[in-house]
Amino acid sequence: MTSRAKPAICLMLGWVALLWLLEVVDLATGGSLDTFGIQPREPAELIDVVPASFLHFGFGHLAANTLPLLLLGFVAALRSGVHRLLAVVLLIILASGLGVWFTAAPDSNTAGASGVVFGLFGYLLVRGFIERKLLDIGIGLVVGVLYGSILWGALPTDSGISWQGHLFGLIGGVLAAFAFRERPRGALNGAGVGPVT
Repeated sequence: MTSRAKPAICLMLGWVALLWLLEVVDLATGGSLDTFGIQPREPAELIDVVPASFLHFGFGHLAANTLPLLLLGFVAALRSGVHRLLAVVLLIILASGLGVWFTAAPDSNTAGASGVVFGLFGYLLVRGFIERKLLDIGIGLVVGVLYGSILWGALPTDSGISWQGHLFGLIGGVLAAFAFRERPRGALNGAGVGPVT
C-alpha cells in the first residue's frame, strides 16, 4: 500500500491543480468555459458530460469541492491504485453527467466536481462490504461518519444545487464498487486451480 501513496498524492494534487488552473482561465476569459457545462436533453451537450466535471462556477464553488475531492480521491487511490481509481472516476463522471443530462431542469447549466465527490463517497462507503475487507469496511465507516451529511445534497432541497449530479454521482460510485471490485486470484478458474494443459 505504501507504494501507492506517492502516485495517489501526485494524481490528486495534479487533479486539483488542474481544476484551479481551469477556473483561473475561466475567470480571465469572462466565463468562457462555463459553456462546457451540461444543458439537459440537448443532443449536442452530450460531449460536455466529461468536461463539465472539471469546471466550476466561481472559486467559491471550486473551494467547496477541493478538500473532499482531495481527501476522498487520495484514500480511494491509496486503497485501489491509481489505474482502478481512474476507471472508477470515469464511470462516476458518466453516471453523474448522463443523470444530469436526462433529469435536470430545463434551461439549467450544470458543472462541477461534486458529482465525483459524491461518487467517491459512495465508492468508499460500500467497497469494503463488497470486497469483504475489514480495513476497507472500517474506512467506509469513517468516511460515512465524516462526510455522511453530504447525503442531504442528493435530495431536491435546494433549487440552486444540482442534486441530480450528486444523486447520480453517488449511484455511479456504488456501481463502480461492484464493477471494479477486486476478485480473488483464481476466481475465474473455479477453486483457484489454474488451466489444465
